[in-house]
Amino acid sequence: MKISFLIPPPIDGEKPAERTAGCTHTVYPMPNIYELIVAAVLEQAGHEVYYHDFVLKNADKQSFKEFLLKDDSKIYFIWSVNLSIESDRQAQSLIRLIRPDALIVFEGPAPTLFLTKFLSDNKTVVIRGEPEMTAMELTDYLQRGEDWTTIDGISYLKDGLIKTNKSRELIRDLDILPFPARHLLGDYPFSNPKLKAHPYTAVLTSRNCPFQCIYCVPSSLTFARELEYKREFSKKPPISFRSTGNVVKELDLLAEQGYQSIAFIDDNFIVKKERLEIICETLKKHRFIWGCQARVDAITEDTARILGDSGCEFVDLGVESFNDAILDYIKKGIHAEDIEKGIALLQKYKVPVKLNILIGTSPLESIDTLKDTFRRVKKLKVSQVMFNIVAPFPGTEFYNLAKENGWIMGGDYVPTDVQRHSILNYPNLTYKQMERMLFRNNLYFFLRPSFIWMHIRKFKSFQDFRTAFKALKIKLFG
Repeated sequence: MKISFLIPPPIDGEKPAERTAGCTHTVYPMPNIYELIVAAVLEQAGHEVYYHDFVLKNADKQSFKEFLLKDDSKIYFIWSVNLSIESDRQAQSLIRLIRPDALIVFEGPAPTLFLTKFLSDNKTVVIRGEPEMTAMELTDYLQRGEDWTTIDGISYLKDGLIKTNKSRELIRDLDILPFPARHLLGDYPFSNPKLKAHPYTAVLTSRNCPFQCIYCVPSSLTFARELEYKREFSKKPPISFRSTGNVVKELDLLAEQGYQSIAFIDDNFIVKKERLEIICETLKKHRFIWGCQARVDAITEDTARILGDSGCEFVDLGVESFNDAILDYIKKGIHAEDIEKGIALLQKYKVPVKLNILIGTSPLESIDTLKDTFRRVKKLKVSQVMFNIVAPFPGTEFYNLAKENGWIMGGDYVPTDVQRHSILNYPNLTYKQMERMLFRNNLYFFLRPSFIWMHIRKFKSFQDFRTAFKALKIKLFG
């Protein structure tokens, strides 16, 4: 059966959404590993699978319509995030107009959360939460002409009413999943400005995070998985890991395919020293340039040494604030001294550090706390700093607090680009003040001469420079 995965063009007039992290507009293109795993599962099951990324092609609405007029896929899969909802709904309407008999399947956090926005006809299905096994079962039933309406993990429309089947059990053994179907991307030259080597790709070795930060939605897969699990169990899902042997096999394959740089997109890549050592030995063997996300309390003398010895070009640390009262309020589980200690260890072993500062995570935040955090960040002389503004994502503890206390402008959540805008007002801090602080500090950190010189000397080609410059321009000015 012919199946097409679609990333529609931004036909709602907005900038395209970034569908991996899921909470910003695209700064630089990222391969959507989550969707490519689903595609690989369906390929493995014997289906004829295609992948059409209209954003990478800079396509418009007319090009999308022309594609639909010529295409004969039986099923269209769309991975949707909050910032892509309106564009994806317009794409859905076009598909239904041109291909009335095709099944449209939505996955990702947006349809998991906002069922009514997507289920507009009886030829549309929402796969909630973790998608792979549900997608395989759904397509197999359709292939055999069997009744698919009873399978776990889906919602659909029947007689004008939304039917929501019971949740599907989480995948216990991630090693059963095939590696992402990267070959479906064609020869598009993905690159990451933090990794000055390409071809580049992303790798996922685990799912979810065991910590309890009240605001956190680390990725679109985590968000979808967490929303669905909380629907039934009212708590976060357990973290799942691929075996080190399975990860090593994927890294060996990527080396054979000519990849040179890798970003690990796990919510927390560093969990156990033994696991890190085995993976880093393979990264070092293949001379990969790579980076990851981690918590500062995972950085020890040993882990910092392992990272420094294996070609790690960045560790992305979510620190949010240097105010201990705020860190306690948001249940971060760390304090300012832990942040400084972790950064010092990474710098000792010459591992570049990227800090994530999240503005407005607590009603304790004020202009003074923000200025103090920014002052302390400047002293640390890290490689990069990413400033965002917290959003009250539904399904998080922070959303409940913000809604109950009337901090959300308009009364409820609307999709917001956390790199640029705020929908929050605190008694001591307004949305305008947060946006102003965000912009000013982005200008300071990204346009200072030391930052420009540090990064410009690492570029290996003019194309690398163009990619980084374009990403910086989008980040600062939209």
